[in-house]
Amino acid sequence: MTRVQRPKRSPTPTSATFSPAELQMPPPKPSPPSPTAGPQKPLYLCSPFVDAALVKGNFKTIVMLPKYVDIMEWVAVNSVSPQNVIYLSQNTDPRRVGYPLLVYDFYTNLNEFYGVIAECCTQANCSKMSAGPTLNYTWINQERKSVNLPAPTYIDYVMTWIQNLLDDDKTFPTKAGTNLCIMCSYLTLLTATTGQEFPQNFPSIIKHVYRQLLRVFAHIYHAHYQQILHLRSEPHFNSLFAHFLAFGREYELLDVKDVKGASSAPVGVGQLWEAWKQMGILEG
Repeated sequence: MTRVQRPKRSPTPTSATFSPAELQMPPPKPSPPSPTAGPQKPLYLCSPFVDAALVKGNFKTIVMLPKYVDIMEWVAVNSVSPQNVIYLSQNTDPRRVGYPLLVYDFYTNLNEFYGVIAECCTQANCSKMSAGPTLNYTWINQERKSVNLPAPTYIDYVMTWIQNLLDDDKTFPTKAGTNLCIMCSYLTLLTATTGQEFPQNFPSIIKHVYRQLLRVFAHIYHAHYQQILHLRSEPHFNSLFAHFLAFGREYELLDVKDVKGASSAPVGVGQLWEAWKQMGILEG
């Protein structure tokens, strides 16, 4: 008998590859309760998914400043979108482009991933912005009150808020000739040219943006990792998140408490961070 060959896997599946019905994984059949059984281990912590990645080795080597490379150029090249990398390469002085979007690349890629699984993140399925068995993030409204929001509403608020920041020249001056301020270790601000400066609270704005993006990552891992697996995109998503964590820790944009959470309400991906540290993928 001749063996029937299986079709090749698509390396870059998208939402167009699968229908919403296919993306929506059927609920598992309930198993009889066991008095000795502990909480079920999340899929993203299980082998082989926990070590699925496009890049092998320690991610610190990706985010470290290479020798003889200007830190401003390094952060700019690592943070802008591909079309802007081409634009920077056509300018003799990239520091004068005034496009210091530290989180732009992470924001863009995460937004695209969420767009693929958005059909499954509904108000019915995700009535709260959950990121762990006992953790639900709340949104601070205009009256400075914490309110519970469905996950799709919360994420829409986050992405809209970040996009508005990126479009605001008072927060992110983007015209040539303005100061290029970037974050480096110990939140030091470096300026390249004279002109309109970034606001004094720019470091805190960037840290807030980074914290909100972490929450979106945490929700997807907690509530929608099955859809990521169904799309066969776990190496891509894991690599994006590991890069995000490594960059955030290297330039002090993330606090450990944000990644791990409180003991009474731990962040689910905090365990993933610990696992990747033990595997040598991330630094402490």
